[in-house]
Amino acid sequence: MTARTDRNERRSPQGLSALSRRHFLRGVGAAIALPAFESLRPLKLLAAEPAAAAAAANVAVTATGAPLRSAFVFFPNGAIPSAWWPKEEGTAFDWSKTLAPLESSRQYVQVLGGLNHQHAEAGPDGAGDHARGGGTFLTGVRLKKSATDIRAGVSIDQAIARQVGQLTRFPSLELTCDSVHRSGACDSGYACAYQFNMSWSSPTTPMTPEANPRLAFERLFGAGAPGERKANMERRRQEQRSVLDFIRYEASSMQKRLSPRDGDKLDQYLTGIREIENRIASAERFGDIKDPTVETPAGIPQNYGEYVELMYDLMLLSFQNDSTRVATLLLAHDGSNRPFEDIGIFEGHHDLTHHQNRAEWIQKVSEIDLWYARQFGKFLEKLQKTQDVDGNSLLHNSMIVYGGGNADANRHTHSNLPIVLAGAGGGTLTGGRYVRHGSKPVSNLFLSIADRMGVPDLEKFGDSTGRLDNV
Repeated sequence: MTARTDRNERRSPQGLSALSRRHFLRGVGAAIALPAFESLRPLKLLAAEPAAAAAAANVAVTATGAPLRSAFVFFPNGAIPSAWWPKEEGTAFDWSKTLAPLESSRQYVQVLGGLNHQHAEAGPDGAGDHARGGGTFLTGVRLKKSATDIRAGVSIDQAIARQVGQLTRFPSLELTCDSVHRSGACDSGYACAYQFNMSWSSPTTPMTPEANPRLAFERLFGAGAPGERKANMERRRQEQRSVLDFIRYEASSMQKRLSPRDGDKLDQYLTGIREIENRIASAERFGDIKDPTVETPAGIPQNYGEYVELMYDLMLLSFQNDSTRVATLLLAHDGSNRPFEDIGIFEGHHDLTHHQNRAEWIQKVSEIDLWYARQFGKFLEKLQKTQDVDGNSLLHNSMIVYGGGNADANRHTHSNLPIVLAGAGGGTLTGGRYVRHGSKPVSNLFLSIADRMGVPDLEKFGDSTGRLDNV
């Protein structure tokens, strides 16, 4: 379901060599399609045959029949409120210092004020605002405070992916710029899983994001140099079929010798095998591999700015080629203490956010907030310059939430969160303005996005109290 290849490893049953699900999953669905061209087929058919059914059902498509995408981008440690919020509401607002880099995409940007995550507040749970700020951001639920017994909720990206994921090779894409993914306990007794995962397929199952651009690229587009990927993918598929055939043969021969308990284990294992076969079949129905013309990333760049830009580019490519219509990008976990030497800040980000009203520290945090906004602004510019199948831009046919799970990190507040909604949603969103929404759950915004993605019967999500009007 994601670009990661090593999730949910299992050992093979007795009698098989140590073949893990990592080997089976690697490369499944990695074929890539070229961008959809309206001159090559009727507009309503777009990039893949299932899109015709989607257009008829109004699922993840715009009024023109182009794919409609949703993405969720998380930045850490909140933002300095005085530098984030514009002074005046409406369409004639002047950009704040932090959000000024979004000016070139102004017509597609809404600054959304007054959105809260009440379940991220301390309540009876005490300390742990960074864990709650991260784990609640896309789920809208109160997390279970435990280092081992995790419980969050299904995230909005996965709620959407369940309905639209069959239209693309990947139901969803999860990326992160945290190259080190910690486990165990992190923030005040909360599991690290809450901070290092945005996306959750169930209350107890995080969708581990891919941190390595090379692995993400090969998962999406195939391994090897340009010109080699189609043959490499076909070879992998043949190898996968051979392995699966071998496993079925071995399982059949040993089944009669197993105890009932071991038989149940084997049945569970074979269920996983059938899942893999379904993924292979799903990948193949989207057609032959179309080799992209870009080089495979070398790995994780040493420079953080290059790293962030590369992950944004991968998300753009996945939308341009209709590999997925749902994506998340965790720029850094909440509580990240990364320094920003490139802009002359050598102290840790998290440390600086506890500024206690020191002017120098506040200035440094606002510079970090501005740095993140510049990267997001560049991403929006690229989306705006990339033409979609219907002649509009990718940005026009997208809905992109950019925000954080803490409002004022100095006080660990979660009301009036720093959130921007970018894109026109295929013409269903009204950009170019700053709107104060009073005091509403962020989950209300997510319901409104899910509606536009064509998700049926999602009456409530997280702590929602209704849809967010005036977007």
